[in-house]
Amino acid sequence: MKKWQVRLYEIIFEADTKLGKAFDVALLFSIVASVAAVMLESVDEIDTKFHKELRIVEWIFTVGFTIEYIARIIASKKPLNYILSFYGLVDLLSIIPTYLSLFIVGSQTLVVIRAIRLLRVFRIFKLARYIGEGKYLMAAMKASRAKITVFLGAVLALTMVMGTLMYLIEGEEHGFNSIPHSIYWAIVTLTTVGYGDVTPETPLGQFLASIVMITGYSVIAVPTGIVTVELSKAANVSTNTHVCTNCGFDQHDDDAKFCKKCGEDLDHMSPQNLK
Repeated sequence: MKKWQVRLYEIIFEADTKLGKAFDVALLFSIVASVAAVMLESVDEIDTKFHKELRIVEWIFTVGFTIEYIARIIASKKPLNYILSFYGLVDLLSIIPTYLSLFIVGSQTLVVIRAIRLLRVFRIFKLARYIGEGKYLMAAMKASRAKITVFLGAVLALTMVMGTLMYLIEGEEHGFNSIPHSIYWAIVTLTTVGYGDVTPETPLGQFLASIVMITGYSVIAVPTGIVTVELSKAANVSTNTHVCTNCGFDQHDDDAKFCKKCGEDLDHMSPQNLK
C-alpha cells in the first residue's frame, strides 16, 4: 500500500487521529440526517409540501455516501474483503436504492420503488461502527451464547412440562384443547405477557398458573445477569480503534503489535513507518 492509501485508510477506518475523529463525527451526523430525511419523506403531509427538497437532500446524501464507499474500497488493502463484509454490504444497500429509482419507472411500479427505497434505512446500521461501547456489547453477547442457550433450553423444557400439566388438569372443556395450545399458554404466562385468551378455571389449575407467573418474574432476571457479567468482563479489556489493513479486524488490545485474527504486523503499515 502507498503512503497516501494508508493515510486514507487511517482516516476512514480508524478514530485515533484528529482527522479520523472528524471524519467519524461528520459521517455520524450525515447518517442521522439521511435517516431523518427518509422518515420525513414517509409522512404524506411533509412529502407533499417538500417533495422536491427532500429528493435533493436524498441525492446529496447518496452522492456523499457513494464517494465514501468508493474511498473505502480504494483505501482497503484487500477491497474484496471490505465489499463482502457486513458493513460493506450495508454501505452498498444504503446507496443503490436511489440509483435504482432512476431505472424503475412507471406508475404500476411505484409501490416497488417505494419498497426498494426503504432499504435506505440500512444506513442506520452504519451507526454501530462509530459507537465505541458497541464492541463490548457484541463481545458480551458472544461470550454469553452457551449460557443463554442452556437457559433457553431449560425454559423450553419448563414450558412443556407446565403446559402438559395444565392440559391434564383443565382439559378441553376449559379451553386447553391440546398440549401445544397449553404450551402456548405456558409461554404467554411465563413471559408475563398474559393475553388472557385461555385461563384456568379449576383451583388446581389456578394454583399451577400462580406458580408459572411467579417463576416468570424470576426467569426474566437470569439472561440480564448473564449478559451483565460478561459485559463487565469485556469492558475490563482495554482495546483501541486500530484496524488491521489486511483483514479489517478492529478489536485489538492496546499493546498488540500483530493482528490477533490474521497475524498482520500492525505497526509497519502506519504512515510514519512508510518511506
